[in-house]
Amino acid sequence: MLRKISSPALSIAAAVLLSLSFSSFNLWQLAWLGFIPLFAALENKSLFRSFILSYLSGVIFWSFTVYWLVHVTLLGTIILILYLALYFGLFGISVAFLRRIPVNGVLFLPSFWVVLEYIRSYLFTGFPWAQLAFSQYKNLPVIQIADITGAWGVSFLVVFVNSALYFVLTCGLPVAARVKKLIVPILCLSVVLAYGYCKIYRVQRSESQAPIKISVIQGNIPQDLKWDKQAIGFIQNRYEELTNSASADRPDLIIWPEASVPFLWGEDESEFRSVYSLVRRINTHLLVGTVSHYGEKYYNSALFIDKSGTPQAIYNKLHLVPFGEFVPFKNIFPFLATIAPIGDITAGKDYTIFKYPQPFGVLICFEDLFPELSRQFVKRGAKFLVNITNDAWYKEGSAPYQHFAASVFRAVENRAYLARSANTGISGFIDPFGKILSVVEDARGKEIFVRGKISQDIYPGSSAGTFYSHYGDFFVVLCMLLVAYAIMSIIKNKR
Repeated sequence: MLRKISSPALSIAAAVLLSLSFSSFNLWQLAWLGFIPLFAALENKSLFRSFILSYLSGVIFWSFTVYWLVHVTLLGTIILILYLALYFGLFGISVAFLRRIPVNGVLFLPSFWVVLEYIRSYLFTGFPWAQLAFSQYKNLPVIQIADITGAWGVSFLVVFVNSALYFVLTCGLPVAARVKKLIVPILCLSVVLAYGYCKIYRVQRSESQAPIKISVIQGNIPQDLKWDKQAIGFIQNRYEELTNSASADRPDLIIWPEASVPFLWGEDESEFRSVYSLVRRINTHLLVGTVSHYGEKYYNSALFIDKSGTPQAIYNKLHLVPFGEFVPFKNIFPFLATIAPIGDITAGKDYTIFKYPQPFGVLICFEDLFPELSRQFVKRGAKFLVNITNDAWYKEGSAPYQHFAASVFRAVENRAYLARSANTGISGFIDPFGKILSVVEDARGKEIFVRGKISQDIYPGSSAGTFYSHYGDFFVVLCMLLVAYAIMSIIKNKR
């Protein structure tokens, strides 16, 4: 049936199915068959046509997925989409190549996909947004393997099932033979699900240690007011009101979002006194997002103020947003500075662990997209993780939900609670098994662009790290070895 549909139409259909598995639709089931139309489109195509058809699919997928970037930069969004679509194109070439070797692509195709996702996540400072695994962030049984393989294992599994289904549907074998071909994929999926349900069940019996209570604040400050000097009083009053409300829950720690303080740490000392006074009055530790200024350098920071109103430690963001906080390669290509309006932020150098009320590490903005950062915090003793962010730039759309999905995986990978405070949402708490415990929402259940606070008991003593925390991206290395084997098979077959 699929072979009767034109190849471009099949490529478009694949892009639509995959994009619907992300965003606010969260139709995660579609990801498990989203590649099938693309595989059909690439049947018996040359390498060049395979690239073009896959690139078309990539352009449409990324257009649907990161459309919200146009609120920051139209030209930058177009360039980014055209760049990200290249990875789809390269995947299409791998599909065409695998037809030329005497191996089963059901295993090698997902390896190619994982390697491409890994490269995309780190090349040119990296853009790990919308990894295929993130489409499954609400599919709790499946994502539990992330504590071993990282999110990469979930991406592998999704492409693996797509490849197996397509092979069985198109292999031309009798029904009985097709069923036999499904035994291995079904067995693999069954093992993953069994592992997942076992892990989820254990959480009901493991939280016997004393909890701590954390409150997160969602200020919902419009982006055009954040650095307006005339709005300073309004912003201060908003956070003071929400913090006083949160203090009634008697939390051990209150968390404000990224860059929530409308003045500079290290420069506007007199303005910070009002924050210190608030902390002393509520007698609660406070973590605030702020821009800090030392000499000629500015940092995107998280400042910890203890309950006595004394600043104790500061973390400066390690991984900056390209074209948001700095311009990469601007010395080589000066024109890049015109693509997007940016600040002039310097990257930090230290993995700061805050000590109270339990050791924890902070991920600022899109740092939660990079699993290595979370791993390093946990390896250095963090018992839970915090993400502070400001997604107000992107207006109402799917960006906050896509971003929130990454935090779910960081919690699962390290079996650590994660508290999240976002200026406009989504703010809330995720347990070590990826379950969303609570989020800030209004009376209608709206989670973004509403103000509020929420408090939650967490059990940070339960985090002792995981196989992934200690050994990292070994699964990616295995995929690279499989890719290398496939390439050597191609060379051998040519000879």
